[in-house]
Amino acid sequence: MDSTVTTGTKAAVWGGGNKPLNASYGKLMMWFFLVSDALTFSGFIASYGFSRFKFIETWPIADEVFTHVPFFHGNYPMYYVAFMTFILIMSSVTMVLAVDAGHKMQKNKVIWYMFATIIGGAIFVGSQAWEWGTFIKGDHGAIETKGGRILQFVKADTGERASLRDFAKTIPSERANHESKNGIWFFSEGSLPSYTVNEVAEGFKANPNILIRTETITEEGEKTLLNREQSLAKLKDAKYVVEGANLIHNEYGSRLFADFFFFITGFHGFHVFSGVVINVIIFFNVILGTYERRGHYEMVEKVGLYWHFVDLVWVFVFTFFYLV
Repeated sequence: MDSTVTTGTKAAVWGGGNKPLNASYGKLMMWFFLVSDALTFSGFIASYGFSRFKFIETWPIADEVFTHVPFFHGNYPMYYVAFMTFILIMSSVTMVLAVDAGHKMQKNKVIWYMFATIIGGAIFVGSQAWEWGTFIKGDHGAIETKGGRILQFVKADTGERASLRDFAKTIPSERANHESKNGIWFFSEGSLPSYTVNEVAEGFKANPNILIRTETITEEGEKTLLNREQSLAKLKDAKYVVEGANLIHNEYGSRLFADFFFFITGFHGFHVFSGVVINVIIFFNVILGTYERRGHYEMVEKVGLYWHFVDLVWVFVFTFFYLV
C-alpha cells in the first residue's frame, strides 16, 4: 500500500506534464538559464581571482582607482560604487514588492513597483557608463617603462598624486611634425597623449618636489615610493605616456586589471541593460492589462528571478573586484 502511494507520488512529481515540481515551463527554463549564466560569471570571477593572486604585488589598489563622484572634485574612494550598489539592491526590493502585488492581483501596485525597479536599473546602467568613461579618460596620467611597468608621480610634501599637467613642460618642437598640413595627421599615428615622454622627463627634472612611485605594493599595503635619485634613474626607462586605461595600457597599474574591469563589469552591465529593457516591456504589458486578463502575473515573477540574479551577481563582483 505504502509502495503504491510512494510510486504514485513520484509519478505525480516526476512524470512530466505541464507543471513538474509545480513550476511552469517558463519558470523552469528561466532557472536553467540562470544556472548556466551563474557558471559563466563564476568562471570570470575565478579567473580574476587567480590573476590577482598571481600578480598581487603589482595589482592596483581599488581605493586609489575608483575615487570619483559626479559633479564633485576630490578623493572619495568607493563612495559612488557603494551608491550604485545600494541603488541596485533597492531595485531588487521593489521587484519583490511588484511580484508580491502580482500574486495579490493588485495591478496599480505592480505598475508603481515595476516603474521604481526600472528607474533604479536605469540609474545603475547610467552610473556604470559614467564610471567607464572616467576610467578610460584617467585622472593623473603615468609613465610606462620599457618593461611594461607603470610609474606614477607623487608630490613629496603632501604625498598626494601629481598629475602630469602639474609639472610637465610643453616643448613646441616635440610635435611640430604632427600637423594636418604635413600630410601625416591621422595616418601614420594613433591618438597622442597630452605630453610626450621627453616633456614629462624635463618637467620632472625641473621640479624637485615630484617623486615616482612604482606598482610594487609594500608590506604596509601601499605603493613603493622612490627617493629623488631613484626616481631620476627609473625615469630613464620611460617609453610611453599613459593617460587613462584601455585594453593595451593602464595608468593605474597592471593591464590585466583593466581587461577584467571592462570584461566583467561590461558583461554584467549588459545583463542589467537587458533586464531594464525586459522590465519596460513587462511594465507596459501590465499597464495594458495583459496579465490581468490572463488571471496571473507569472511573467512579472519570471523577470523578477532574472533581476534578482543580476543583483546577486553584482554583490559578488562588488565584493571581490572592489572591496577585497
